[in-house]
Amino acid sequence: MGMDRPLLDFERLDVYRCAIEFLAFSVRITAHMPRGQADLRDQLRRASTSIPLNIAEASGKTGAADRARFHAIARGSALECAAILDVLRLLGVAAAEQVEQGKLLLSRIVAMLSKMCR
Repeated sequence: MGMDRPLLDFERLDVYRCAIEFLAFSVRITAHMPRGQADLRDQLRRASTSIPLNIAEASGKTGAADRARFHAIARGSALECAAILDVLRLLGVAAAEQVEQGKLLLSRIVAMLSKMCR
């Protein structure tokens, strides 16, 4: 798939690319979850979707305080995802290696967003 159009501002951000990568990870990890875990699957998908959406929305804001607010919301969603991964591990729905892989990505995202909130 060729990219002939210019990138939108947020598409150039490493944090946005990582957020999209984590969203793809969460879709993969939830694809085979048992029926009884539908609530957790939906919660992880919502929270992981919230991260890139709020980063994109922040890029459209002109005021620094407004941008910081959306970056803070994205950071909160990333932290929520980390907690959900812990719950999935506890319930035996996700393997320890999967959880660590997801948390590695989330820790990068949270670190970048923390800087962007200042």
